[in-house]
Amino acid sequence: MSKSNKKNLGGLVYSTDPNFELPNDQEADEVQDAPASQQRLRVWLDRKQRKGKEVTLIAGFAGSTDSLEQLAKFLKTKCGVGGAAKDGEIILQGDHRDKVVQLLIQQGYTQTKKAGG
Repeated sequence: MSKSNKKNLGGLVYSTDPNFELPNDQEADEVQDAPASQQRLRVWLDRKQRKGKEVTLIAGFAGSTDSLEQLAKFLKTKCGVGGAAKDGEIILQGDHRDKVVQLLIQQGYTQTKKAGG
């Protein structure tokens, strides 16, 4: 068995259980998005582990990675900056807290707040 197949099985090589079934990865990918009005997003300024550079961090998103990436792309386009969507968070380069909060509220994320200092 090649290494790529082992990764798909979570390191499983052999099972003696006669009723064993392989884990289904499709169920893990099918995460339902919570409605925008019910999501509690927090927007704050972060400098930690970034060599003093400021980033706007949006956390608290509950949904699939595809919808997270779509929201990140929307925010990056509207703010005119670079950024990333990873680990359930959106990172935008620079301090754009006020603008991001306004954009998220316009998109229906009514429980969005600025957090931190």
